[in-house]
Amino acid sequence: MQRLFHVSEESSIVKFIPRIPYRDDMAKSKGLVWALTELQLLKFLTPRDCPRITYRTTETSTQEDIERFFSSSSRYCIAIEHGWYERMASTTLYSYEFDTSHFYFDDKAGFYVSEETETPIAVTKYDDLFEELIKRDIEIRILNNLWGLVEAVKKSSLHLSLCRIKNAQPPIKNL
Repeated sequence: MQRLFHVSEESSIVKFIPRIPYRDDMAKSKGLVWALTELQLLKFLTPRDCPRITYRTTETSTQEDIERFFSSSSRYCIAIEHGWYERMASTTLYSYEFDTSHFYFDDKAGFYVSEETETPIAVTKYDDLFEELIKRDIEIRILNNLWGLVEAVKKSSLHLSLCRIKNAQPPIKNL
């Protein structure tokens, strides 16, 4: 199984206790500990409530879309709003790695989950989130508003993911 992680702004979590999912599309009958794969981890190297979009190439991405949406050799991009730049620059994150033995992939959640209390096997501190993304060859975009890019990428051959988008500035109306 892949390596699994949980990212937090909290520096000293010694155990993760299963919690009832807050999402309406998930059963409330059992608590879960959520975990990220290394690919998913990239989406979470931002402050928790930071609205962001991520997009990446896939096997079916066209050269035209790659040239249109990437300005570097990177094939993964994270876009945040200008209003979150200072918070991103000053936030420290901690990545907690798990033993994978109790985790299984939950299709509805879209993540690996465990129904057991989990103790981290390692913790990594990230003081400079921009540097962490750059080290991973992630293109970073800082925009006034995310919605134009969201709509454009939706129409492309790239894989799009929205995180905490409810915290984003509202779409700009055409004048």
